[in-house]
Amino acid sequence: MNNNDIFKKLRVALMLRDDQIIEILQLVDFRMSKGEIGNIFRNQDHPNYMECGDQVLRNFLNGLVIHLRGTKENPKNPNEVLAKHRAEIPVKENAKPRVEFKASPKTEFKKKPNPNQKGKEKRPTPKVEIVEKVKFKNGKNKKS
Repeated sequence: MNNNDIFKKLRVALMLRDDQIIEILQLVDFRMSKGEIGNIFRNQDHPNYMECGDQVLRNFLNGLVIHLRGTKENPKNPNEVLAKHRAEIPVKENAKPRVEFKASPKTEFKKKPNPNQKGKEKRPTPKVEIVEKVKFKNGKNKKS
């Protein structure tokens, strides 16, 4: 996984647009154009594909920390910032409403009996030896 893959996954996970990425980079005084950002997100075989360097990713991550958490003088709640990003995404007319996944506590599950096997008991399968016992001779005669 290279820097471009990481950058793409962060953009999708945080629901960021190119102009928002530019604003995040400007928080750490790093300037990039919208075209350069677009070239980073292209396929590798595209002629305008640009490799995302360590410096770009490092500055984006540092800017992302400031964008989500804020500064010491002006702290922010990251959940509110992410909720604001979700609210800015336009909703399609025919789209189904997106259901948020909520993890439930772990519970013990018991295996349910198969209804097709009524009254049948499991028979133990006989153990089959794949390799036969072989007597190896290493060339030495043993006198017993």
